[in-house]
Amino acid sequence: MKKCLLLIFFLAQIAFAQTKTTTIYFIRHAEKVDNSKDPDLSESGIIRTNHWNEVFSSIRFDAVYSTNFKRTLQTAAPIAKKNSTEIKIYDPKTIDIEKMKKENLGQTILIVGHSNTTPDLVNKLINQTIFSAIEDTTFGNLYIVTVNDTIVNYQLLKSL
Repeated sequence: MKKCLLLIFFLAQIAFAQTKTTTIYFIRHAEKVDNSKDPDLSESGIIRTNHWNEVFSSIRFDAVYSTNFKRTLQTAAPIAKKNSTEIKIYDPKTIDIEKMKKENLGQTILIVGHSNTTPDLVNKLINQTIFSAIEDTTFGNLYIVTVNDTIVNYQLLKSL
């Protein structure tokens, strides 16, 4: 009986010690109307934003992050609304990746950024320099990073 209780206790410890998986999706903002400092989305950008909303329709996001620009906020807004969450503003120059990972442990999050900051954040998260800046005409990249304790997996999906 004592051995049986010890075995149950040991198995319970293993079950509780399992780490939580955090999944982070990264996208660039959709197309913008012009190259001014803080432009709105163009008609194509609105279409792409609706497309992202469809792509993510079966994913439950616990948090949605965006830089504080119209184009990123407008890209993130429908997804945040669908998930009944407020958009969290981040600064790609000062974001603490380790703190963000801890704050979102075991959750699924979306981060909307820019052509130069999105690949850079992914590189920092995976602790490798794999991805370069996104071409100005490319808006369909989806980076997916999963973090489970010390195991980090990543992938890049591209669409037109």
